[in-house]
Amino acid sequence: MYWNRTMETLPPDELEVLQKKRLKWTIKQAENVPFYQKRLSEAGISADNFTLEDMARIPFTTKKELREGYPFGFFAVPMRKVVRIHTTSGTTGKPTVVGYTQKDIENWAELIARDLTMIGLGEDDVFQNALGYGLFTGGLGFHYGAELIGMTVLPSATGNTRRQIEMIEDFGVTAINSTPSYAMHLAEVAEDMGAGLETLRVGIFGAEPWSDNMRRELESRLGITAYDSYGMSEMYGPGASFECRERSGLHFWHDAYYLEIIDPETGEGLGPGERGELVVTPLIKEAMPLLRFRTGDITMLLEDGCPCGRGQKISRILGRSDDMLVIRGVNVFPSQIEHVLLALPEVGEQFMVYIDRVKHLDEMTIDVELHREYFSGELKDLAKVQKKVSDILRETLGLRTRVNLVEPGTLPRFEGKAKRVVDRRTGVW
Repeated sequence: MYWNRTMETLPPDELEVLQKKRLKWTIKQAENVPFYQKRLSEAGISADNFTLEDMARIPFTTKKELREGYPFGFFAVPMRKVVRIHTTSGTTGKPTVVGYTQKDIENWAELIARDLTMIGLGEDDVFQNALGYGLFTGGLGFHYGAELIGMTVLPSATGNTRRQIEMIEDFGVTAINSTPSYAMHLAEVAEDMGAGLETLRVGIFGAEPWSDNMRRELESRLGITAYDSYGMSEMYGPGASFECRERSGLHFWHDAYYLEIIDPETGEGLGPGERGELVVTPLIKEAMPLLRFRTGDITMLLEDGCPCGRGQKISRILGRSDDMLVIRGVNVFPSQIEHVLLALPEVGEQFMVYIDRVKHLDEMTIDVELHREYFSGELKDLAKVQKKVSDILRETLGLRTRVNLVEPGTLPRFEGKAKRVVDRRTGVW
């Protein structure tokens, strides 16, 4: 079943015509923003003379520049046209402020509706939305899209995990939406409660990178089929890209977004199969058009040809360029560590990473909980398990790592995005 069959399966030649038309419209809209007026003028580009070859001459837009435009410096419409405002967390300073017209809200809801329909959800499903509501874009975006296709929506938001589990059982929830780290915590609490969760069959997880091993763990413990969701506040929010039932990469809605993959160091464009940073130009945003926005997320374009018939996919997000840890010259993503740990039966899914500088050398320490089945009140065979974990991490990462095994239930749990890295080299985390 398709939500918008014609648009989702446009042939490449028709899609290129549509993208060019919408890029011209986006540039015209961006000319209402003083920041872009100046940039486009300096590049000699206007909506009237634009060609696809001109894209490479438009400078990238960065998160830093968006924050410098706080609060409304990137709005392209008068405030009377803005019906909603969302912001990012602002953990590194002023947040990014994103505005929405009524048409933006409708477009966003349709994209989410496409996502949910693509994986077989519809009006017979009960949808528990365990993402944060409020200024964070996650909750409301999925809420509107789920209602648009007639799903019964439970706006449970985050927290109160035991009550979340009771709702799944009492209300016959068939699909749940959360961060993967919170879903893992929910599975842990459900097991403690002896909850069966028999009606649950679909899990939608996003907002942070998660590995294939975590997918298998969630599916086994919750009895679901797990799907990956990707998006950012600057692209409306979640749902810009989503897995179909093939689950071999995420479909981007190319009628709504123009994609590039670049080398994060040089800014040079990369082709399909080459891993780099995702750059996105939204094509239908009224309130806040963006040109060549650097997401900071590491992925790659995949070759065309998904059996479902939809457009070109990206690979699952490996991590963020600014989350990448450089330890003694080796690039490490937290998702790589997670993938290794979840494949080892002796340890659980909860871990923390600490980076220190010792005698001018970087050292990485990983605290990881023992699996409950391997813990009977005392840490036995500690050295043997510790060596196994350390050896496999070293083989996978190409880096010596100190491993500490700790008792189950002792490491932090996260209701929102997991914060598993503490970099003590700078004294800030």
